[in-house]
Amino acid sequence: MSIKHLLSINDLNGSEISSIITRAISSKPMPFNNLLENETVGIWFEKPSLRTRLSFEIGVKQLGGTTIYLDKDNIGVGSREPIRDVANVISRYIYAFIARTFAHSTLTEFAKYSTIPIINALSDEEHPCQTLADLVTIQEKFGTLKDITIAYIGDGNNVARSLACGAYHMGMPFISSSPLEYKLTISDEMINKSIIHEINPQKAMLAADVIYTDAWTSMGQEEESEIRKNAFQKYQISEKDLDSAKDTTILMHPLPAHHGEEISQDLLYHKKSVVFDQAENRLHAQRAAMEYLFK
Repeated sequence: MSIKHLLSINDLNGSEISSIITRAISSKPMPFNNLLENETVGIWFEKPSLRTRLSFEIGVKQLGGTTIYLDKDNIGVGSREPIRDVANVISRYIYAFIARTFAHSTLTEFAKYSTIPIINALSDEEHPCQTLADLVTIQEKFGTLKDITIAYIGDGNNVARSLACGAYHMGMPFISSSPLEYKLTISDEMINKSIIHEINPQKAMLAADVIYTDAWTSMGQEEESEIRKNAFQKYQISEKDLDSAKDTTILMHPLPAHHGEEISQDLLYHKKSVVFDQAENRLHAQRAAMEYLFK
């Protein structure tokens, strides 16, 4: 059987995404299987993490396995040892490898040389696990994904890219709203079919069932923080924006949030916010994704 990796949301088709969503929702109240009994999963992060690390560690345990956290400084991937060597070693020790990296190429190189599944827990280009949790949340709130319009307000970053691709695979209209210099870059095929750019954030939000935002400055871009704050001032989502939206519209954010920047103070606690349901669904979506990849 061929090894299945999850490096990009595009590694899954619409049917596979739908199956993971269904399993994530159905497994919430049900006993978990022992798919990972007597198995160890390695976790290696170059960037900080709260939700991703916690949800993966719990998810592996719920599937009967154990995790080992590999300290990035001690391992020295790419400096102390080349990725090819590390990939060959860990393939002899562990069942799967969950990695959060800066360069997406680090993940693709691990996948090239490993004989175990590699899961992208976030890279500079994509965040597929976040997208799966987002789609689980939208499915729960609306009972469907069909024709649910997402308006993504802010930087066209890794989260935006994965979410746009996920929306494309599920037939969901996707509106990206940002300054032109921070516009989401994605394939022409997807843009022509379901993804549009709207420079006016208020116009984008009025058409949305889901209003989604993320930090203006991602990890590794701290030196650009002030420039980005100035560029995105008109793209802060406020209580007025949510009140002007459709009654059924929901607010989503992958966290961590910068209160007073991409969202106004306390907006996470607005009645339309589903942010903490979304955070919980990281656990259920990732557990279901592991079941799909490892079965």
